[in-house]
Amino acid sequence: MIIPAILGAAIIAGVLWEAFETVVLPRRVARRFRITRLVYRSMWFPWRAIAHAHTNPKSRETFLSYFGPLSILLLFAIWAASIIFGFGLLYYSASPHDFTHPSFPTCLYLSGTTMFTLGLGDVVPHTWFERTLAVAESGLGFAFLALVLSYLPVIYQAFSRREVNIVLLDARAGSPPTAAELLRRHAGLGGAVALEQLLHDWERSSADILESHVSYPSVSYFRSQHANESWLAALTTILDASTLLLAAIENAPSARQARLTFAMCRHTVVDLAQVFGAAPPADVPDRLPAADFKRLFAALKQAGFQLREDDASREKFAKLRAMYEPYLEALSRFLYLQVPPWILASEIVDNWRTSAWGRISGLASSDHPELDDHTD
Repeated sequence: MIIPAILGAAIIAGVLWEAFETVVLPRRVARRFRITRLVYRSMWFPWRAIAHAHTNPKSRETFLSYFGPLSILLLFAIWAASIIFGFGLLYYSASPHDFTHPSFPTCLYLSGTTMFTLGLGDVVPHTWFERTLAVAESGLGFAFLALVLSYLPVIYQAFSRREVNIVLLDARAGSPPTAAELLRRHAGLGGAVALEQLLHDWERSSADILESHVSYPSVSYFRSQHANESWLAALTTILDASTLLLAAIENAPSARQARLTFAMCRHTVVDLAQVFGAAPPADVPDRLPAADFKRLFAALKQAGFQLREDDASREKFAKLRAMYEPYLEALSRFLYLQVPPWILASEIVDNWRTSAWGRISGLASSDHPELDDHTD
């Protein structure tokens, strides 16, 4: 039976190549059809639709947070089941064609016990070809286990590095982070030096996000610890702040670093939109309507920044926004991540100021103004 043998070999080869591209190969795969991409899309769209039905934002975010870890485990299960099925076809085609020929479920059972090296002995291979297949599959089972054990630490290390940088923005740009709050908190004595260092750090952080999320796209589905924080919100804040420094703030001391950081963050956003096939939508909402624009500039003036409000600056401001905002909107819709505004409608307490006890006792408000060094 040549057809089951060809089909089984093709399934095994396809799964092994998918595992190599997903786990071992440290770069983006441009091939259109991939089993991994098909699995993720077939799971993510229904999962996102169910999450959309949640009316409570916290329960919705909690539900979405389960997808990243579960999707990896399910992907491993699909790979393992496919390999077992492929070897089952090979056993079925290699068995003697007489009255002792086993049924296909029996061949699947032999494949499963061999894959997981159970060695029960109730079903054993008879021919040399079957024995060769059994040795190959048992070795592949050990390799598959090693692949799983090596892949998970890489994923969680990338997630941990990303989250550290996001949490550091909490005291620097608010919760959720916004460009207005980031610049306001870096006004005054020593603020320019700290802002330039922050932009320098985020140039490297965005490069790390690009490298890790392109090589391992599953990390993108991992949600942050707080519902009002995300890697997309952080990138948005840094892009917005860099845009203001480049187009609206007079004699910005961090203009050169802002240009470099803007280029790297924009590169990250555009490439990740391409990885997920998230094309920029035609109906991109205006994140900075006229009323918010006036509030933003008023807040920056109050913080001590000198602003450029001529036509050339406004045109440059609009062009820079058009370079990244459509891609932010595309990623926001695809990953169900909220993009923060340029400036919040009202003051919100930072995450570091709150706790379960604080919310209960009424101590979650800003009761410690001596810590607000951005009021210089």
